[in-house]
Amino acid sequence: MARRKNTFWNRNKFKLSGLILILPFYFLYQQLQLPELPPVWDEKQAGPFKVALQPANNDAPYAHHEDWVKDFSAYVNEGKVSDIRQGYVNIGEKPIAIEELQQDDVGILHGSELLQHVHAIAPQKFEPQQRVWVTLQTWNGEVHKVSWQLPETWVK
Repeated sequence: MARRKNTFWNRNKFKLSGLILILPFYFLYQQLQLPELPPVWDEKQAGPFKVALQPANNDAPYAHHEDWVKDFSAYVNEGKVSDIRQGYVNIGEKPIAIEELQQDDVGILHGSELLQHVHAIAPQKFEPQQRVWVTLQTWNGEVHKVSWQLPETWVK
């Protein structure tokens, strides 16, 4: 009759198997926790719409398909999202003309009636004179623009 050797592996392999079975529950719990988001910026009037922005984080812009972008959530608190033909967000000293924005799909608002999301066109580094610009066009062709100052912590 063969006897098992009293090795570290033989003494602990069942404990290791139990740990491997428990680890997915730990990681599932971590993934289900809500992330901490920066506060929503003050809402501003853009024509018939009241819009508020919320950055996804306070990190620097990131490269996305050869463009630099920064993620935002946009809340249309007054006015209907269905009345907006197209909407864009960019960060810079001036808003980008809507004719230029239409050439690409970067910076376009997308989402549902409840929440819009955008990968805003951004420079690689922020400067104090730059602003976050929202450009909205209605179905009758009116263009409305509104801007927010960049937070001081982003400009450092």
